[in-house]
Amino acid sequence: MKKNILIVDDSALMRRVISDIIASDDRLTIADTASNGLQAFDLVTLNPKKYDLILLDINMPKMNGIEFLEQLEKLKLRQKIIIVSTLAKEGAKETIRCLELGAFDFVTKPESFLEAKNDSFKKRVLGSLWVALSLPEVVQENTEKNMPGARIGISTTRALHDLTASKVVRKPYVKSGAGANKIVALACSTGGPKALQQVIPKLSRDLDAPMLVVQHMPKGFTNSLAARLHELSEVTVKEAEHGDVLQKGVVYIAKGGCQMRVVKKREGYTLSVTEEPARNGLKPCADIMYESLLDTAFDDITCVVLTGMGGDGTLGIKQLNDKKNIYVIAQDEPSCTVYGMPKVVHEAGLTDEVVDLSQIAGAIQKNVGVQKNGC
Repeated sequence: MKKNILIVDDSALMRRVISDIIASDDRLTIADTASNGLQAFDLVTLNPKKYDLILLDINMPKMNGIEFLEQLEKLKLRQKIIIVSTLAKEGAKETIRCLELGAFDFVTKPESFLEAKNDSFKKRVLGSLWVALSLPEVVQENTEKNMPGARIGISTTRALHDLTASKVVRKPYVKSGAGANKIVALACSTGGPKALQQVIPKLSRDLDAPMLVVQHMPKGFTNSLAARLHELSEVTVKEAEHGDVLQKGVVYIAKGGCQMRVVKKREGYTLSVTEEPARNGLKPCADIMYESLLDTAFDDITCVVLTGMGGDGTLGIKQLNDKKNIYVIAQDEPSCTVYGMPKVVHEAGLTDEVVDLSQIAGAIQKNVGVQKNGC
């Protein structure tokens, strides 16, 4: 049975472009189109079960995309929604708000008609649709566009398959005592921005470790994500900058479009944030973050894997397991938007705990502890 799609966009041209993209996959069909959020709201409330997925613009007359999502939330109407908007690039704050309100994912609109007609935009839209609707991926060329739909490389896929097929031997974890040098390193992707709001705001300002976060996002979005999390949290949250000296009780969000590593300097451990090629279509890439911890002297590394497609992070954690003292916490399947990244790390035999999203912050804090006397 074909999946029914509702397209909501005030541009007739964009509705046509997106319609053509959907028509290219015979598993999908355009059930309806709407030119503003109010019209879409009427369609959804009249028949809430009609649509398998909604492609939603943000900037529209009468009722914009954020207002549409707010109205659905008030009525507790659960709809799978992907944001497709120019604002998703120019107004990252609005995009983060949409994800807070339950949007599954987002795709940035092309900046010109020519770009709208090329394969890159088509692949990004279809990639997000396939993940959201749990449809098998149609083989496409790998892309360095930093979107959740990007395919991982063949060598990485084989390595992950070998890991999950054989499982690794976990080194016994030894909980560190007072005064130990600790760090938390978290990875997430699709569903991550909303999940992070149920983790980071629950952490104590006296968390006895710095915390690194790799959330798969393009350039221009992670600063707004960090700012929003900072507003909600006791801990300090910031977008990682090159040269940042790691401090306890501070959460560093990897910068979109860059790779983040931990490096040892005279003044302590600092962050290297560099623009460089994507690995497996990802920048930032969690494997790179984890690998950078191999040559550090942290006594205790707490690795956390939340919702997301693919298996980013598992290979890096496997390398850490071979050399370092690590504790691995993964989100459980029922509370994940996409049970991909936590599933892979768990099936590889690398997890110490698999818990509901609501318990992740507690698990982190129990393992890491808090600074005595707030210092």
